[in-house]
Amino acid sequence: MSTPPEGTFTALRGQLQYAATAFADGPGALEGILRGIVDDVERAVREPLEIFPVCHHSPASALAMARRLREKQPKVVYLELCEDMAPLLTELRNCRLPVAVQAFASEIEGFPADWAPLSVVAPVTEASAEYQAIAYALDTPGVDLVLVDRSSDHVFQWETPPAADTGPDAPPADEESALHGDAVGVEIGDLRPRFAELEEHLLRHGRVRHWSEWWHQYVELPLGGSDHDTYRQVMLLIGSLFRRLAPGDQRRVRIDEDRERYMWTRMREHLAATGTDPADCLYVCGAFHAASRVAEFGVGGSDTFAISAPTPTKWRHGLIPSSHAAIEAQFGLAAGSVSIAATEWAKNLKRTGVRPYRLEGQAGTKKSSGPRKAAVPALPAAALPPADRLTGFLQRPPVLDPLDEAELLGWSVEIVRAARRGGYLASTADAIAVFETSILLAGMRDRVRPTPYDFQDAAVTCIEKEAVPGRRDVARLVEIMMGGDRIGQVGYDALPPLARDVHDRLAPLDLKLQQRGVQRALLDIAGRPELERCSDVLWMLRRLLPHGAARPIMGDRRLGERAIQESWDLALGTHQRALIELGYEGVSIEQVLEQRLRRAAYAPRATTAQVLEAVEDAILHLRSRRLADELGTRALEVLAGERSVDGAPEVLRRVRRLLAYYRTGEPVLPPWIESFVKTGYAHYCTLLPTAFTDEDATVRQVAAMLGFLFSMEGLALSLGCDRTQLELALAQSHPQEPSRTALLWAAQTHLGTLSRADLRARCEELLGNPLVVPAYPRYLSGFVHALEPVPGLADLVVEAVSNAFARLPDPVLLPWLPTLITSLRAGGAELAPLLIREAGRVFPARLAELDSWVPPWRAPQEIPVLRPRQAIGAPQGVALLAAHPATCDALAELLGCAGGWASPEAAAPRGAELLAGHPETATALEALLTAG
Repeated sequence: MSTPPEGTFTALRGQLQYAATAFADGPGALEGILRGIVDDVERAVREPLEIFPVCHHSPASALAMARRLREKQPKVVYLELCEDMAPLLTELRNCRLPVAVQAFASEIEGFPADWAPLSVVAPVTEASAEYQAIAYALDTPGVDLVLVDRSSDHVFQWETPPAADTGPDAPPADEESALHGDAVGVEIGDLRPRFAELEEHLLRHGRVRHWSEWWHQYVELPLGGSDHDTYRQVMLLIGSLFRRLAPGDQRRVRIDEDRERYMWTRMREHLAATGTDPADCLYVCGAFHAASRVAEFGVGGSDTFAISAPTPTKWRHGLIPSSHAAIEAQFGLAAGSVSIAATEWAKNLKRTGVRPYRLEGQAGTKKSSGPRKAAVPALPAAALPPADRLTGFLQRPPVLDPLDEAELLGWSVEIVRAARRGGYLASTADAIAVFETSILLAGMRDRVRPTPYDFQDAAVTCIEKEAVPGRRDVARLVEIMMGGDRIGQVGYDALPPLARDVHDRLAPLDLKLQQRGVQRALLDIAGRPELERCSDVLWMLRRLLPHGAARPIMGDRRLGERAIQESWDLALGTHQRALIELGYEGVSIEQVLEQRLRRAAYAPRATTAQVLEAVEDAILHLRSRRLADELGTRALEVLAGERSVDGAPEVLRRVRRLLAYYRTGEPVLPPWIESFVKTGYAHYCTLLPTAFTDEDATVRQVAAMLGFLFSMEGLALSLGCDRTQLELALAQSHPQEPSRTALLWAAQTHLGTLSRADLRARCEELLGNPLVVPAYPRYLSGFVHALEPVPGLADLVVEAVSNAFARLPDPVLLPWLPTLITSLRAGGAELAPLLIREAGRVFPARLAELDSWVPPWRAPQEIPVLRPRQAIGAPQGVALLAAHPATCDALAELLGCAGGWASPEAAAPRGAELLAGHPETATALEALLTAG
């Protein structure tokens, strides 16, 4: 390429000075900005090392890049991309585009802990200049590809806390647009005005809705068929304009200039090390950076830049699938803009005959089916006259491509066909209307030819009308018709070892696991025992991957149980990114799962319930007694340090399950669980009085505490705990709230300090007090929760509910009935089966028996009838007592009476008198001796 001499842009400078004087009423700041723009362009084209400005995912940039590479055939390509991503680029040939090169760090050092995990992605599509440069350099012998941008570590050293880069045109987040997650996006040429007023001005005067449409109309279409010099000068002009009109954020300016110094430093180092002639090199960077004043230090400049050392953070690199929607969401583009760019790329290739570069063996690329139109050969460098291409380009009116009318007609027919499939009542008349409306809208917006955005507006206006009968609206149908959301795929050979290991271990399922969508897997473990290993992998994937990646349909995995048949819905291809990122954490899913369980258990805010969940997962998925014991010891430490009862229900549920598992599957209990029960008994006894009066503690949590104390009491007492501690804790509890009062009564009944008759009397007293009746449902709620620690009170709870329905009149019953139902549903749903089962036992089974049915609690109590041998004065009892005095002595000692039994001869007459006066004593003693 020729280098413009001095005065190349003299005519353009004069025109800009005249415009500045005319519009600003004299020279001033505007003239300085316009002259500075021309200076930036001239300085960039004079650089000894050729600078090629691009815009990310721009078909015009990709076309110009392919054309320039074939003309220049550079020996070194410097690319604006994170330098640590270079080893991964060769793996692109094993993928189907679009994909993203990713740097990932889960364990970080030198950054704030709340930033973790750190992720940087660089999406690559076929219609992008960076892919053309990569394909040329990798498949051309003797060509070096050098990445010169900041490393992933320096991206976070220089930036604010990581966050997804979104813009005003960004589409709403969905499953596909979340393929990149919260990663920081790195692209070549983020060319967008940073001055909001400038962007608003361009959109308003360009009569477009968003920035993507403005760029397509005023940059992509004019540059699609331009020569190299014109393309280069126009892109430098736009980059300089946006750079000079950017707001004066000194921090952002400093970061931009440091980034440019970083890249020039890397290029100078490479040139010095290899001795390459700068004329044989090509520097591919964003137009924003190409117009920088830093570039004047150039190859031979003396400007030095000290590059800081990376942090100790260990970065892992890989390829993840990407999509058009993910790229749009990542970089704040309008929905459908990347798909429209892909369509424009294909059309430009057909029109110009330029042969693009594609990696050898690239999956998903189109192969040529016929002879291509020969490209126009470039003139030799010496024959190219130095010229100012900007002036002619800016003054040239757009030219209507004769193929556009046929293309628009085809779009109109296709959208009507798609609308009819979607449920719209569209016809040929609608196709004609869409065609004419597109032309009309383009004319109203001062456009020579309709753009895809004009066509989309026309289709919505003519077809959608008032309502959307189908799942997709017409705007989405247009996006699909323009190319849709193409989703990339990482090939097997480019996957990390963990992902390949998962695919190998699931091979017996005979499924295409890399295929997107849901697939059904049927596992007959009883008939094919080798599938049990596949089941183990699937359960671990369910634990590690997002919801929907591996979802069990039939079969369950619980402690001490094994399924003989399972059915799964697998979508590993859809969630390929999540599976790949597991490979950044370890070499096997077992290792990753163990690391995550340890991380969850030793987290600063870990609760006892969370640690017990980790213990259960270690047993279920890893079958590791060592890890389970270690995490169980950690659960004991966390329980001893807790001062709240928030997790008591979950702790009770998991401890019961673990105890049942160890009692049925192990000869002895592990030491940690014995210590856990012993510590938990003392811990909950200490917290019990406070929990009864704490407003933050719920009734369910207090009931769970009592459930732990009562259900673990036998084991705790055998390990050395004292029941007096529990009795004192209940004696110190003085709740005021009705539901907690009922819970305390149930606990006292269980301990024997309150008889069932007294509890029944208190319930009767509550129903008989008109002032307490409105609060009666809350008492019932407490009784229902009391079934967790004292399930034997189910009959009394059924009695209390039945008495309320039987005794209270409707004006009193109906107002608090909704409160009763909601309280039972909110806090006692899991206890309802116990009540229903008890009610089914008490109430009659047939409706005919209801009229004559008498509740058991209202039936008259039977008075025991003495049998003949129990008659008053019968000598049998006296003879037995006189013959066996040791029995009475033992009973007296048990009751705490002192003294002994007289001789049989002296005791017989007196014993006869006592028994004749108190026959119930002998009857009670007989019942005590014959019980059981």
